[in-house]
Amino acid sequence: MLAKLSGFLPRRRRAVLLVAVLLSLAGGALSTTLFDTMKAGGFDDPSAESGRAAEVLSETFGRDDPNLALLVHADSGVDSPEAAAAGAALTERLAGEEGVSGVTSYWLADRAPGLRGSGGDRALILAAIEGDDTEAGKRLAELEPSYEGEREGGLDVEIGGTAMINKELGELSERDAVRGELIALPVMLVVLVLIFGSLMAAAIPLITGVVTILLSLGTLWCLAAVTDISVLAVNVVTLLGLGLAVDYSLLMVNRYREELAAGREGADAIRVMMLSAGRTVVFSAVTVAVTLAGLAWFPLLALRSMAYAGIAVAVLTAAVTLTVLPALLAVLGPRVESGRILRRRAPATTSPENGFWHRLASFVMRRPLPVATLGVLVLLLLGSPFLGLRMGTADERALPESSSGRQVAETLRAEFGSGESQALSVVLPGADAASPEVAAYAAGLSGHDGVARVDGPGGSWADGALAAEPGPAHAGYAAEGGGVHLSVVPEPLGTGAVEDLVRDIREAPAPGEALVGGQVPVAMDGIDAIVDRLPPAGITLAAAMLVLLFLLTGSVLLPFVAMLLSALGLTATFGALVWGFQDGHLAGLLGFTATGEVVGTVPVLLFAVAFGLGMDYQVFMLARIREEYERTGSPTDAVAIGLERIGRIVTAAAVVLSIVFLAFLTSDISFMQALGVGAPLAVLMDATLIRGALLPAAMRLGGRAMWWLPPGLRRAHARFGLRESAAGGPRTREAAGADPAQDRCTGIR
Repeated sequence: MLAKLSGFLPRRRRAVLLVAVLLSLAGGALSTTLFDTMKAGGFDDPSAESGRAAEVLSETFGRDDPNLALLVHADSGVDSPEAAAAGAALTERLAGEEGVSGVTSYWLADRAPGLRGSGGDRALILAAIEGDDTEAGKRLAELEPSYEGEREGGLDVEIGGTAMINKELGELSERDAVRGELIALPVMLVVLVLIFGSLMAAAIPLITGVVTILLSLGTLWCLAAVTDISVLAVNVVTLLGLGLAVDYSLLMVNRYREELAAGREGADAIRVMMLSAGRTVVFSAVTVAVTLAGLAWFPLLALRSMAYAGIAVAVLTAAVTLTVLPALLAVLGPRVESGRILRRRAPATTSPENGFWHRLASFVMRRPLPVATLGVLVLLLLGSPFLGLRMGTADERALPESSSGRQVAETLRAEFGSGESQALSVVLPGADAASPEVAAYAAGLSGHDGVARVDGPGGSWADGALAAEPGPAHAGYAAEGGGVHLSVVPEPLGTGAVEDLVRDIREAPAPGEALVGGQVPVAMDGIDAIVDRLPPAGITLAAAMLVLLFLLTGSVLLPFVAMLLSALGLTATFGALVWGFQDGHLAGLLGFTATGEVVGTVPVLLFAVAFGLGMDYQVFMLARIREEYERTGSPTDAVAIGLERIGRIVTAAAVVLSIVFLAFLTSDISFMQALGVGAPLAVLMDATLIRGALLPAAMRLGGRAMWWLPPGLRRAHARFGLRESAAGGPRTREAAGADPAQDRCTGIR
């Protein structure tokens, strides 16, 4: 197919570019409504106990977990007649809003002390906006102008709750996606000019990247029309598409310039480029897609949607690179070098021995054991903080201090005598409200350490005894057809203490099935889902990567070595994640609030992205090393020459991709900043220490055993494997009559 494309694209270059422009415009037009079609949140597991509790609570009791908090301030005090009347009217008005249920407030709950601030000038109105996170966010956007700010009766209202937090996360993600691209594109242009020395050559990868972004956004719109896609996927997927497009373009343009320097004509150079570097691009895109597909194992929408979108974007990036870029080169021809700013550096062709990467690889291969030992020790030392990893979920502290959701949450934690906004829902689907066992169970729950009170159909309990007789406010805790719902209100505890309370409640004997839900249980179940799915996801990914790398290298041992090296390259990244974000050493520099935990989705997503990109560079390098091994038959010459041929371009690709991901540092969301630190560090580690030191050392220590292949697998590779070389020729130097005992370039016997 690539051979046919290499002949078709130069002949139909203008038509291909016209179609690309039209499709890009269509993608850009669809992207204007993209965020309206995407889902907010995505950090919960709907199949977990907390998800089932929420489902029963909604279907049986017509209630949802409280996700809206109105923090009401009154200068005259919330108990003043004027404030009390205005607060009650505001509560009744909110209760009458469509799509809002479970409304309670200090003024309608017999002035419960837990809904009154310690200073006496603040009180709470709590409610549930019905629907999922996306529907709740849209309804909140409609309600916000009518409730936020100064109100009648001298009240001043701030809006908070999980609905507000999710809404602000979505808005910040949309803003960050645009800002990141506006920052990354001009910086990338400067770097590309430094790499190629001419404006035109530098513009080609950038044009390919812009087309990829626009088509990626259109693809995301189409995906969001048929399945749920998290709004947080936009930032990662669009910047990943941009980075991959530039990476692949650098590889292709570099090979094209090599062939031109070797004396080929334009059309012939495009053909060789497509049959060599083009194959590597295809293989690399499949590698990245398979890695991101591992995220589909996780039930959390934030991760699963990135799997769907990531697969589509990886394939789309390769398609754009293999069609638009060759058509551009065919149109430009020799003008690809126009607009030259820097003195041209000719691509390496026949004399690589004096190049930097050749000298470095030769140096390492003369001392493989000390270099490998030192390199592994350095990476393990940098990764040692990861041993203290503590995973949590995103809360209001992931937002900037200026956000309304965060400010309300911090005020609730500081000034209110009970954790009303953290109330736990205990659902007993088959229980009888009049049963004494239910009353005893509720009384027992109220006696747990950290519980302020328990509300149910039989009244309110505190400290193991009935504290309030049942009244109108307790009527909604029993369903007509059977079933009981209890609200467990904790004392103002930290998240860790509430988690311990959830575990205690789940272990307590209950009169039948008891489902515990609420904000904290949802977060806990999300982390458990990540941990539980890691083994099958890891095993599947490892098996798929071993098969792909076997098809690439034609070796049994080399795929294991490549995967081990990529995993080692991630140790420093995860160490930096814990040191910088969990322990807070980067908090002052980046302006976020350290929570003592890492958002659980970040290590998984970072692993998928960084491991995929690391294997991406391994594909670039191993494909070229294999080409040189088939040409020379020398394991050491193949490494030294292969690294010299591809080293500069892989370094350039790593720098450009790091710039793309560094744009995440401008985000106002702390866990997106973590990606902005982790992904560039992983890419740079893989492109420097792994490629420059550990890979040559491992290849030297393995020698010819690295390329060993039993006869049965040799036939399989001959049929299905990848060949980077586009030209015919002897498979090895021995076939060409060369002496395999002497490695010509390295001087290593």
